[in-house]
Amino acid sequence: MEIITTPIKDLLIVKPKIFTDDRGFFFETYNENRYKELGISQNFVQDNQSKSSYGVIRGLHFQHNPYCQSKLVSVTIGKVWDVAVDLRANSATYGQWFGVELTEENHLQFLIPRGFAHGFSVLSKTAVFSYKCDNFYNPAADGGILFNDPDLNIDWKIPTDKMILSEKDTKHPLLKDVTLNF
Repeated sequence: MEIITTPIKDLLIVKPKIFTDDRGFFFETYNENRYKELGISQNFVQDNQSKSSYGVIRGLHFQHNPYCQSKLVSVTIGKVWDVAVDLRANSATYGQWFGVELTEENHLQFLIPRGFAHGFSVLSKTAVFSYKCDNFYNPAADGGILFNDPDLNIDWKIPTDKMILSEKDTKHPLLKDVTLNF
């Protein structure tokens, strides 16, 4: 397993070791001991999965303290553009975002620490997206930032006329208008 750093501190890409032969492939999607050896010590307590079609954008979501969550995300079917935005008040990269393409072929995982907003867009016909969380979901702690906030200027890699969003995700405030407690 390999850890790939990003320009944003603590935001990591995990590249698992894949074993392949003429039958297919095998890899560990998570092994607590191996992750701890690499400095990833989150105690994951909840697993989630979603299925979406091309053009769906989910995000940008986060949970307010004390319910904020770290997430270890991956794609089991299809391809997504996964984005994390640094919301940590004392971070040198506050308000900056980083994206990575996660696919069923590359098997990459994206570790998004607490204090980040998260979202993704589906680039394939369908995608099954999995994520481990280190805190339980609490609906009262839900927070969000508008996916097309002009100050963030995120390229979702989907033409505007093909974007599919929930009503909720079209009504989040801009980052400059969000009250944060990270």
